[in-house]
Amino acid sequence: MDIKGKRVLVTGGAVRIGRAVCLAFAEAGAEVVIHCNKSFRQAQELLAVLPGSGHRVIQGDLNFPEGLLERCGEITVLINNASVYRLPQDAEEQYMKINYSAPMSLMKQFFRKNPDEGCIINFLDAGEDYSSDPYAVSKQALHDATLEAALKFAPRIRVNAVAPGPVLPPAGLKGPGMRKILEQVPMGRQIPLKDVTDACLFLARNESLTGQVIYVDGGRHLV
Repeated sequence: MDIKGKRVLVTGGAVRIGRAVCLAFAEAGAEVVIHCNKSFRQAQELLAVLPGSGHRVIQGDLNFPEGLLERCGEITVLINNASVYRLPQDAEEQYMKINYSAPMSLMKQFFRKNPDEGCIINFLDAGEDYSSDPYAVSKQALHDATLEAALKFAPRIRVNAVAPGPVLPPAGLKGPGMRKILEQVPMGRQIPLKDVTDACLFLARNESLTGQVIYVDGGRHLV
């Protein structure tokens, strides 16, 4: 797919990895829709520096994702980046709402809206063992949904995922905490943001790929 001139929606696009993804697609010539909820100021600041034209910000609570794509206009690439992390252990429902149910709703909306070609990229987490932790369970559900949707939505819509390793430390975790995480990475280093955004661009452009998960994690998923 030639992404130049195509419109790309990035959920949670105002900060962290989402911000880098928005910049990468804008630099590649796409029109970017920056989705945000509470990070409206950061989204506006990002909008002001994105290269190219046609970009916009859309604000919405992913607890209520219905109708979000209708507000975006025609979307060719959907990137489900937004997620919640480090909530209280009794917040299973919230993990599932944002990390699984919202992407599922957006994927279904996207499939209904797109009569022709389209591409979905879901963000997973290479650092999770998909055990009983509620965050991990929600990401496992999205992993499984990615593979199921790839089969169900073919041949019109391709569905893939990117599973980053330690790119940026979680809020409040730096120094010794981050070094401990890196001890679990065979390559022994943080993952550059560009490596993650390059994987997203690759998945969007390569029309032979669907049902794939790219682990951009320095080998952490092997440990």
